[in-house]
Amino acid sequence: MAVLQKIRQRSLLLILVIGFCLLAFIIGDIFNSGGFNSTSKDVGSIDGKDIAFEDFRVKVSNVEKSGQGITSTEAANRVWEQEVSVALLTSEFEKLGLRVGEKHLLEVLKSDQNIGGNPLFLNAAGVFDVAKFKEYFKANPAQAQFLKDREKDADLNAKYQIYNTLIKASVFTTESEGKMKYEMEANKVNFAYVAGLYSTIKDSEVKISDAEIVDFMKKNEKKYKADESREVEYVLIEDKASPSDEAEVKSKITALLSGSVVYNQATGKNDTVAGFRSTTNTIDFVNSNSDVPYDSTYIAKKDLPAVDADKLFNLAPGEVYGPYMFGKYYCISKSMGMKPGVNAKASHILIGYEGTQVPNQKEKRTKEQAKAKAESILAQVTANPDSFMMLAFTASDDSSAQQGGDLGYFGPNQMVKPFNDFVFSNGIGKIGLVETDFGFHVIKITDKQDGIRLATVAQKVEASEATSDKIFTQATKLEMDAADKDFNKVAKELGLTVAPAVSVKGMDENFGTLGNQRTIVRWAFEDGVKEGSVKRFEVANVGHVIAKLKSIDKSGLVAVSVARPYVEQILKNKKKAELIKAKMTGSSLEAIAKSVGGTVQQATGLTMENTMLPNVGPEPKVVGNAFALAANKMSAPIEGNTGVYVVKNTSTVKAPALKSHAPYVAKLKAQSASDANRVIPALKGNAKIEDNRQDFNY
Repeated sequence: MAVLQKIRQRSLLLILVIGFCLLAFIIGDIFNSGGFNSTSKDVGSIDGKDIAFEDFRVKVSNVEKSGQGITSTEAANRVWEQEVSVALLTSEFEKLGLRVGEKHLLEVLKSDQNIGGNPLFLNAAGVFDVAKFKEYFKANPAQAQFLKDREKDADLNAKYQIYNTLIKASVFTTESEGKMKYEMEANKVNFAYVAGLYSTIKDSEVKISDAEIVDFMKKNEKKYKADESREVEYVLIEDKASPSDEAEVKSKITALLSGSVVYNQATGKNDTVAGFRSTTNTIDFVNSNSDVPYDSTYIAKKDLPAVDADKLFNLAPGEVYGPYMFGKYYCISKSMGMKPGVNAKASHILIGYEGTQVPNQKEKRTKEQAKAKAESILAQVTANPDSFMMLAFTASDDSSAQQGGDLGYFGPNQMVKPFNDFVFSNGIGKIGLVETDFGFHVIKITDKQDGIRLATVAQKVEASEATSDKIFTQATKLEMDAADKDFNKVAKELGLTVAPAVSVKGMDENFGTLGNQRTIVRWAFEDGVKEGSVKRFEVANVGHVIAKLKSIDKSGLVAVSVARPYVEQILKNKKKAELIKAKMTGSSLEAIAKSVGGTVQQATGLTMENTMLPNVGPEPKVVGNAFALAANKMSAPIEGNTGVYVVKNTSTVKAPALKSHAPYVAKLKAQSASDANRVIPALKGNAKIEDNRQDFNY
C-alpha cells in the first residue's frame, strides 16, 4: 500500500503542460464556513454548462488541505480557473473528435515519477513494465476506482497534448512574412519634420471627466473588461495606546530600575525587593517582569535599535540603560558582557564542477579541473589581495560575483560547515581555500563584528481598557450617525479622516492598504447592501473600520478610479492634439514650425524596426507616414506618442533584394514559438462565462 500512498500525495497533478494544470480531486469535507447566500445551486456556468456548488466546494476543500497554506478564497479562485480551462478545452476536444488509446494513457500515467519510476512497476532492467502495473491493480481490486480516477485525468492530459501539438503545427511563417521582416529592418527613410509636443500645453488646461473615461473604455471594451465591482470608502480608527497609556507603561518600567518595599504578610514586616540595577539574578528578574523572555544571543551593533545603538553597545558589564522605546515596547537593558567576532563578513570566489549544487556554472569542468583552477586563483589573490574583486567578477560561479564576491555579514552556522569553520576560526584578512558541496571556495575574510549580550525588560505599550472603550464609542457613533448623514462630514466632526475609496471585485481578499479583509469585501456584495450603506468592522490587531459603499459598478468595465491613471493622459493628449493641429497652418514646414514656435528638424536612416526620433522617443506612426510619402511630399498632421508631427520625405532607400529570406523567417518563428500559450486566454475571451462565486461563503 505504500505505493498508493505515494501516488496519492501527488495525484493532484499528473502532467504540467504549458501553464495548464488539471487537478484530480477526491471527495472531502465541505467548506469550513459552509453555506451560501444565493438561492442558486451553481457557482457559475461556462457556455451554458453549470458548475454545481456541491462539487465545487469539495474541490476547494481539497485544495485548502493540500498543505500549500492558501486561504479558502485563494483556493476557490484557483479551482474556478481550473474549471473554466477544463470546460473550454473539453469542448474543443469534442469539436475536434479527439480520442486517445491505452498506449497514450499509459505514457501519460508513467510520466508521473511515482508511477513510472516506482519499483513495484519496474522489471529487472529498471524499465516500466505494463504487465506488472496491470497485475498490481488486478491483485488489488480495492484500488480499481483509484486507477479509474487517475485515468480520467490522464485522458484529459493526453488529449491536451494532441491538441497542443495541433496548435503548434498550425503556426507557421511564410517566405513573404520573412521578406516583410527584412524590409522593415533594412528599408530606410530620411525626412524633415516639425513637432508640436504635447508637453507645450499644461495638463491643467485640459480636463477629463469620468464620463469621457467610461466612453473611452466602452470603445476599447476588451482591454478594459472587468468583473462587477464596488467602491468602498472607509475610516480606520486604530485601537492603539493613548499618550496616558504610554506614560503609565513608562512609569511602571522606570519603577523597576530601583528597589521597592513590599509588605510580607508571613512575617508581618516590610521586605526590600531589589530593582533591575541591583538584582543578583538578572535573568530571573527579566523573565518575571518582561513581556519578552530573556535572550542570551550576542547582538552586533547594527542589529540594535538605531536611535539607542551607540549607548547600548558601549555599556559596561552590569551597566543599565533606559527606559527607551523600541517598536511598541518600553525597555530597560543591562549589559551582560561583550563577545568578539559574533558576525563575520567575507568574500568568496566559487569554482564549481559537474555534480555540485551550483545554479549558474559558467563552464563545465571536472572536480580535478575545478581544484586546479581554484588553487591558481588562490595563488593570485594571496600574492595580490587587491585582485580579489576583479577575479570574483570574472571567475566566480556564484551570483555574488556581481558584488565582487561579497557575501555581506553572517552569523555562526549560517554557512555550510567547512566555510563557517574557516571564517570563524581565522582573523580579518585571512585568505584560504575550502571545499563544500557547492565546489571550491577561495575565501577572504573582510571584517568581523563584536557583539553585546543584553538582559532587557520590555513591556508592551497597549491601549488600556478605558482607551479601547473610548475608541469603540467613537467608532459606533460614526457608524450610527453616518447611516443617514454625510459620511465625510460626520467623520470630520469626529476628527477622523476618510481614506480614498477602494475598488474591489467579488472574489477579492485584499482591501487597500489593510491587506486581507475578505469580510469587508463580502459585505459590499451582499444582497440588500446598497450605495450609501455603512457598517463597522472590528479588525484584529488593527482597530475599527467603518466602511461606506460609495458606488456599485455593473458596467463590466474597470472602475474609473482604477482606469484614470492609464486613460486620462491618453485623452488629454487627444485634446492637446486638436489644439496643436489648429495652430499648424502653412504650406511649408518652415511656416508650420513658425506657427507652433518650433523648428524644422531632420531624421535620417530610420526603419520600421527603429522608429526612435532623436531626443523624443519611439514614433512608429510618424516613421510609417514618412515611408508612405513620395519624395518631397509633405504629410497632414500626425498624432504621435509625444506630439503632433508634420513630416516631409526627403528620400527612401530600399534595401537590396535577397534570393532567400530564411534568416528572417527563422526570427519570426522564434517570436511565435509561444503563440500556443495564447489559446486558453483566447477561448476565455470568446466564451460566455457566468461567475456567481461572490454569492457563496468561503
